Amino acid sequence: MNFNWDEYLDLARALAKLPNLGVSAEALLRCALSRAYYAAFCHARNYARDRHGLLPRYNGDDHSLVKNHFRTRRAQGVALKLDKLRKMRNQCDYADAVIDLPKLLPIALVEAQMVIAILK
Repeated sequence: MNFNWDEYLDLARALAKLPNLGVSAEALLRCALSRAYYAAFCHARNYARDRHGLLPRYNGDDHSLVKNHFRTRRAQGVALKLDKLRKMRNQCDYADAVIDLPKLLPIALVEAQMVIAILK
């Protein structure tokens, strides 16, 4: 059975509401934002694969491949949202400090939900 990547968005929402759990609130928010991106990205990747014949490589190259795929298919909104989400996710996964993280997460959750809804 294939994994339902949309569940990552559910996980992101749950992480955002959890109490400390022995880790910092920042760690939970960073993880939640990252999962929101991957929910949208993997949903979009699989949509493009299954409906448009995109051949993903299942590696880091797919992030640009998927974004560019939607850019060229006149789904600019999807491409822009994926790009915005990826930039936020990169901050959370690589930067030592993320400015306004509590404000970024709700934006990421909405953007991810919109990508999934557009591609349903």
